Order: sequence, then C-alpha cells, then structure tokens
Amino acid sequence: MTQNRLVRAAVAGSGALYAGFLVFYVGDWGGQDLRSFVIDASYVPLAVLATLLAVRIVRLPGLDPRTRRAWRFIAAAFACKLAGQTSWLIEDAVLHRDAYPAVADYLFFAFVPIMLPGLLLLPGASRGRADRVKHALDSLIVGASAFMMLWYLVLSPILEQRGIPASALFFSAGIPIGDLVLVLALAVLLLRRSTGADTSVRLLAVAVATLVVGDTSYAYIQLHDGFVSGMWSDLMWFTCAYLLVLAAHRRYREAVQDPAATHARRTGTNWLPYGAIALAYALLGTLAGKLGLFPLGGMIIGAILLTSLVVARQMYALRENRELAVTDGLTGLANRTLVTERLAQLTAQPVREGKHAAVLLIDLDRFKPINDAYGHEAGDAVLCAVAAALRSVIRAGDTAGRLGGDEFAVILQNLPDAAVAERIAQRLVDALRTPVIFGEHVLGVEASIGVALRGPDAADAEVLLQHADTAMYAAKRSGRARYQVYTPELDPRARDTELRRAVAAGEMVVHFQPAVSLTDGSVKAVEALVRWNHPERGLLMPGEFIDFAEETGAVVPLGEWVLRDACRQVAGWHATIPGADRVRLSVNLSPKQVVQPGLVDIIRGILDETGFAAGKLILELTEGVVLEPDAQTVARLEELRDLGISIAVDDFGTGYSALSYLRRLPVNILKIDRSFVTGIADDPEARTVAEAIVRLGMAFRMSVVAEGIETAEQARVLADMGCGYGQGYHFYRPLDGAVAAEALRALSPR
Repeated sequence: MTQNRLVRAAVAGSGALYAGFLVFYVGDWGGQDLRSFVIDASYVPLAVLATLLAVRIVRLPGLDPRTRRAWRFIAAAFACKLAGQTSWLIEDAVLHRDAYPAVADYLFFAFVPIMLPGLLLLPGASRGRADRVKHALDSLIVGASAFMMLWYLVLSPILEQRGIPASALFFSAGIPIGDLVLVLALAVLLLRRSTGADTSVRLLAVAVATLVVGDTSYAYIQLHDGFVSGMWSDLMWFTCAYLLVLAAHRRYREAVQDPAATHARRTGTNWLPYGAIALAYALLGTLAGKLGLFPLGGMIIGAILLTSLVVARQMYALRENRELAVTDGLTGLANRTLVTERLAQLTAQPVREGKHAAVLLIDLDRFKPINDAYGHEAGDAVLCAVAAALRSVIRAGDTAGRLGGDEFAVILQNLPDAAVAERIAQRLVDALRTPVIFGEHVLGVEASIGVALRGPDAADAEVLLQHADTAMYAAKRSGRARYQVYTPELDPRARDTELRRAVAAGEMVVHFQPAVSLTDGSVKAVEALVRWNHPERGLLMPGEFIDFAEETGAVVPLGEWVLRDACRQVAGWHATIPGADRVRLSVNLSPKQVVQPGLVDIIRGILDETGFAAGKLILELTEGVVLEPDAQTVARLEELRDLGISIAVDDFGTGYSALSYLRRLPVNILKIDRSFVTGIADDPEARTVAEAIVRLGMAFRMSVVAEGIETAEQARVLADMGCGYGQGYHFYRPLDGAVAAEALRALSPR
C-alpha cells in the first residue's frame, strides 16, 4: 500500500513537472545555455519513471503471457529512451557538443525497432480472415497518408541535399522511415481495438503519435537550420515522455483492478483511415496552391468530392448492414448479438452506488401448444404481439431483444432504485396477458420473467444471465405468469450445497404419522415424514425443498438418511415399548432412488446397520415411478419383496393410472390420495369414486390405506366400504420421534 502511494505521488509529480515545463517553455525564460540544461534535464526523471512503471507491469503476477511479452519490449524501449535522454543531457547541456548524429541519436534511433514488436504484440480482439484483410488495408491507407506527409516534409528535401555526410543522411532519412513503421504499427493497434487495457493503449498510441511529430520536425530542422534545445520538437517529445508515464501507470491500475478484464468489442465505425485520407487531400490542396497548380484545382476538388461521396455511401451501407446484423427479422427487436453487446457494455462499467441496472429474461408459457395447434403463423403473430408489448413498457434507452424461439431479454439501465426493475417486470407480466387475435382465434399468452439485479456479486455479463435464468425457472416452478427476482437461495448449486450440508450437519428431522385400523383404531404403521430444521428459517415442510432435491439429485442422500434414521428410531421402539413390535414403518422412496443400480444393497445395508426387520418395512412409491417401469426397476422391486419388504403405491389415482402395472409389479399396498377422501361423507359421486378405488385394491388382494381422513364420518364411510386402514388428522398429526414413542407407549398393554 505504501508503494502504491509512492507511485501515485511520483505520477502526480510528473504532472507537476510537465506543467512547469510548459510554463518554462512558453515563457521563454533564461538564455540558451540555461534553457538547454533545464529542458534536457527535465526529460530524465520522466524517462526514469516511465521505465520503472513498465518494469512494474512486466513483474505483475497474473498478467497474460502475450501482454507480458509486449510490455517487456516496451520496457526495453523506455530504457533505451532513458539512456538516450541521459546521453543527450551530457552531450548537449554539459559538453555542448553539436555533432550530428550524436551518441544520443543512436539510442533514440534504437527506440523504434524495440518499440515496434511491443506495439504489435499487445492483445487485440479475435478477428476472422475478412476482418484481418480489412484492417490491413485500413492500416496501409494510414501508412500511405503518413508517407505522403513525410515525403513532402523530410524525405524529399533530404534527397535534394548535396554534400551531407553519410551518417547524417542515414539518420535524417532513417528517423522518418522508422517513424513511418511506427505509424503503421500504431494504425494496426488502433484499428484492432485492443480487448484489454483500452485507455492505456490509447495513451500509448497518442504518445507514439507525438513522438513521430517531434521526430519529423527534428529531422526537418536539423537539415535546414540545425537543431538546438528549446525548439518546438522538444514540446512534442516532452509530451510524449509524460504520456508514456501515464500509459504505464494506467495499464498497471487496469491489471490490478481486474487482471482478466476485457472490454466489449466495438462495432462502430473507425474513422482513422478516413481521417488519413482527409489529411492527404489537405496536403494535395496546399501543394496545389503553393505550386500554382490551380488549373488542376477543379480536378482535385472533384476527386475530393467523389471520394467523400464514396465514403458517405460506404458509411450508410455499413450502418444499414449493421442494423440488419443486430435486428431480429420477425419482431424488429434487438437480436442475440446486440443484446450480448449491450450487456457487455453495461458490465464493462464499474458498479456505482445509487446507479442500478437489471437484466430480465422472459420465457413465454405454453407457447409450443399454440404452434402445434394453430401453426407457425399463429406462433409468429404471438411473438410480434410480445414484441409490441415489450416496446410499450420499457423506457427509452433500455434494450429489448429476442434471444431465439420464445425467449426474450430486456436490459434496464440507469434505474433510480432496484424496485423500478420489479415494477417494470410486473407491468410486463400484465401486458403479456393481453390475448392475441389470430383470425377467428383468441390466443392466450403469458410469460414467466426472471429478474437479475446488477451488483458487486453479479457484475459479470455471464453471471447476470445465469441469475436471470435461474430466477425465470423459479417463476415457472412457482406457477408461471409471474416474475421472480434472483436471490442466492434460488441458485441451484448453492441450494444443492446447502441441502447436502444440512443432511450432513444433522439439520434434518423425521416426524411420524401413524396409520390406524379403521375397525378397532389400533396403530398398525407409522409413515416417516422428513422436515428441515433450518437454522434461520425454522422448521420447513417437505414442499419447500423436496421438489428441488429431486431436481438436483440431493434427494438420494436425503432419502438414505431418512430411511436409516427412521429404521433406527422405530427399531428402538420395537425393543423398548411393549407391543410396538407389531407397528410397521412406511418410508417414501424417491424416483431417483428407485433407478439406483445399488438400491437393494443400500437398503439391505441400512437394515443390517439398524437391526430393523425387513418384514416390518414398507417402501412407498409414487404412481409416476411405477406407471411404465423398465425391466431393471421391476427386478429391483421384486428383489426387495423377496427380502420381505412390502411395496406401496402412494397417492393412487392422481396420475395417469393404469391397471396393468398393478398386475406386473410386486405391489401389495394401495394408498388412496386425500383428494378422493374429501367430500365422501356428503357427496354421493365422491363416495362412488372412492368406493371404486377400494374395490379395485381388494380385487388385486392389496391392503388399502386412505390418506387425509379428517372427520369421524369420513372414517366410518371408508370402513363401510371395506377400506382397512386410515391415516389423517382425525387420528394423528405428524409427530416428532419422542412424541410418537410416547403415543405408542400410551397404547401399549399395561
């Protein structure tokens, strides 16, 4: 931290030095010797600081290899410039030598070939072959324009000189030629639009540009009048030195703030080649006036006009192509490409307090049935209506786009507070409920919307989209046609980790609901029901976590734990409570557990571990598991039956019931869903259906258990039908282990 403060102080000091240099230079203070010494000496601290900052970047941990190689060359070029500045200070201000070329000139000349690979190695955006060819042509345009300027100002006058020493001629011509190469590298760098450290690259480019101007003027002055310190080339060189300091400091800050930062690829027009063409034409016009070529002036003006029209036409075509490339052809909204670009631009900005942004992912509910029933034209009409609804709700400056199919996205920027995103999401939900008229049909369409708010933990584009997607699927699970704001609790990975941790940490508890005989009221079995004793949210019912556990697979370790704990507790009752050994244990088996290849071995191991008798265990399967079982599932269930374990079908009648599986599978208990029990006391139709299910179970020689019995009349009616067992609040609510044990002890014979 102290080192960073020293560096910031040094950079601030370099700015003060630059300001002082400008005052001294413009004020024209002192005689020539004083001016030479002050100006020459002022370069050295800037060169030292720039070199140290560049070395600091090279030594920075975590820098990508290509950037590190580039800055090694740049640091070496800075060091070469430092050596040249020091040599020039001694030769010009101390020894007063006027030899040309001086030793410093050789060092300055070496700056170009060392700096060149550094500029070319700086990372750029990944481009296709067509882009590379286009950028090469643009770079050559810039180079050709620069060559015209250098030829007119320096090279042509050099070649016209007579009697110049070979070394002087070499340096006078070599400096502009080297600068021309730097201009080409600079053009390549800018046209490539580097994906990283954009500000530092721009500072570096401007520094190189001022160096080229300074070198060109130096070569020109040296040929005609002879150069002395204090001429305006010094102003360009000193500006270059200060910009090099800023570029190196900025690059380090960018790397420290985010070593992997990448800016969004810019797709706008790059004006650099067009500016170079304009500069070349300006030179032609000046030359025509100077040499008296105005008979050709009309042709030059015409050429400039024609080129301008071609450029304007190209710019319009590029704009039109750009709009076509980023617009969804059906809805006219932004397509996935533009949405991705806008999202990248949003996330490239720093997260600031008081500035809010959000991403909304919108998925239409039950869109496929519309396509299937009415055809794709109806589906297209719905999509266009959705686009119109989005436009009517979002604000100017926000982005609405179609990602594909029936999935849309909205990017909200510059929100005054996070609640605005929720209000917009609710307005979208309401707007999308509007029916769509298609011919003679009225098509209903609704949408589920996931809202992800940008913040310190969701500043990245990919993370924002993941959060919005997670929230959107949570909205669908919650009943569709609504919006859901992302919270960490919705994250499948985080929730899965939390659920598995809860199992390992002992936060799960088993409650037991007794099932009784409808003839004498005696307890015949207890059903194990899991609860989550959450440390923050309290006791959670299965509805709050079982479905999610099924989705993620966490239900497998959870189901094993429930079976083990329930067997352990009930085995203890059997051993300590008189008469309790007649009570059987019923445990639900999830669909994911049923398809486990090692299911039988797992259950056998749990029974051996807890000492629970297999003949006292009932495994309950949902109807969906056994509706169309494969051969392996049937084999596993038969193997469990052979161990003495009973198999029950839970919630019978709520799925797509088929009588065939009752014959194919080793099922010996049928549990009637509570929906068939409600109303049987006073609804003849409900009573008839319930009786049919009871008779069906009896026909297959199964024990029938009715769930959800809440009144004595319901229990009496079921008993009259022949239903043997019942379970519900009329008899017992789910009880924790200790209370259930006390209830059994109270019923045991004295």
